Amino acid sequence: MSAAEAPYYEPVGHERELFEYAFHRKLPLLLKGPTGCGKTRFVSHMAARLGLPLQTVACHDDLTASDLTGRYLLQGGETVWTDGPLTRAVRHGGLCYLDEVVEARKDVTVVMHPLTDDRRVLPLDRTGETLEAPEDFMMVASYNPGYQHVLKSLKPSTRQRFVALELDFPPPEQELAIVVHESDLARERARALVNLAVRLRELKGQDLEEAVSTRLLVYCARLMQAGMPVLQACRATLVEPLSDDADVREGLMETIRATFGG
Repeated sequence: MSAAEAPYYEPVGHERELFEYAFHRKLPLLLKGPTGCGKTRFVSHMAARLGLPLQTVACHDDLTASDLTGRYLLQGGETVWTDGPLTRAVRHGGLCYLDEVVEARKDVTVVMHPLTDDRRVLPLDRTGETLEAPEDFMMVASYNPGYQHVLKSLKPSTRQRFVALELDFPPPEQELAIVVHESDLARERARALVNLAVRLRELKGQDLEEAVSTRLLVYCARLMQAGMPVLQACRATLVEPLSDDADVREGLMETIRATFGG
């Protein structure tokens, strides 16, 4: 994918410049920010902008080091080594993106360490190889600090191997541009949605664990653009995904009715 074909991304500050500096200086990058604020879209955008292949790994409790590096598999009666996404990126260059890295098992961070310091190597014990990362390799990881707790956090020794960048929901005018671009919803209706999101985000930490994301705003706008009644679209995207508590959901709907009527 060329830079001209890069996924749409609305920069909030100097995040693109920082990403490029980190890449050219061979520094790993850690993205921090709430769910749905655009971390994954940003990485996809930058991979295309830099003309690099992208290996994305969605981290979870069962993700092991072997899932990243590779394993021996049976093929046609023979046992053949098959590279994992991290090994492919190290062999051939490109970005390896570990999405929500705190969800991965601890042995995954052990694999990351020699790639996120001056060594920039990937030891493969099973094959006896030690791969040196090429000039165009970059490690990028992300996580949501709001979900961190004592059992799910990055150790300081791991965090301090990265250049870090905090992302958040865009300012209203930029979020409006994103919603309009991604949904084709009329600007006036999209603005009402963005204003609603600002009000709902004030409830974070009171009645809601997580704030309304830009992603959910786009989903709502797409449903509205497709012809779904506003209150139904808002309930399906801005209420039900955020809470299972009936009183909280009704409070959200009251705010939505006050914004759109009905």
